[in-house]
Amino acid sequence: MDTGDRPRGVADGPNVPEATAGAPAVAEPVVTDRVLTVPNVLSVIRLLGIPLFLYLLLVPQADGWALAILMLSGFTDWADGKLARLLNQTSRLGALLDPLVDRLYVITTLVGFTLRGIIPWWVAAILIGRDLILALVLPIYRRRGLPPPAVLYLGKAATFALMFALPLVLAAQGDWGFAPIARAWGYALLIWGTGLYVWTGLLYLLAAANIAREVPVGARQTEPEHR
Repeated sequence: MDTGDRPRGVADGPNVPEATAGAPAVAEPVVTDRVLTVPNVLSVIRLLGIPLFLYLLLVPQADGWALAILMLSGFTDWADGKLARLLNQTSRLGALLDPLVDRLYVITTLVGFTLRGIIPWWVAAILIGRDLILALVLPIYRRRGLPPPAVLYLGKAATFALMFALPLVLAAQGDWGFAPIARAWGYALLIWGTGLYVWTGLLYLLAAANIAREVPVGARQTEPEHR
């Protein structure tokens, strides 16, 4: 899944200098207010798959089908980002909808795994609680006219590890031959991703505390460059 919370097609890193003589200029992606786009349709399909995934996981415990939906969600998440750039269909709705669906899948999967006894409850509590705590500090930025903090690359690595860990942990519940390998890799990535998730959460909290201490309420700031 996409680990950045920003519009599709906007690259990380320093600003690109103006095109030099003889070099073709690279057009910046245009972020529009369009609603009916291919990437947004894919995001809506992923959103509709969440209750079906939870039903398959908890009621008939059809882990194979639940795993297929989880993997399909990851593929369509990757595909809608690629299509947004290829078709020039980057939109403000997509910038909000895609990370929202990602978070809902993570929360739903963690809750379902906890109810099934696949993972300990405190692992789900740590991961979900971290996001809830960070959501509570966002008003610190809004009251000072600041944008949300830039996404940390270490946080992207944590999310990447968790996105791989959850399908592997589910695959480990089956009786197929690669279940032991999936179990080893899945729980290893889950532990590693959880540790990084907590660490980056502390970094975000520290940054918010510094903002609260150093920037007065109501101050208007320009968005810093992502370097």
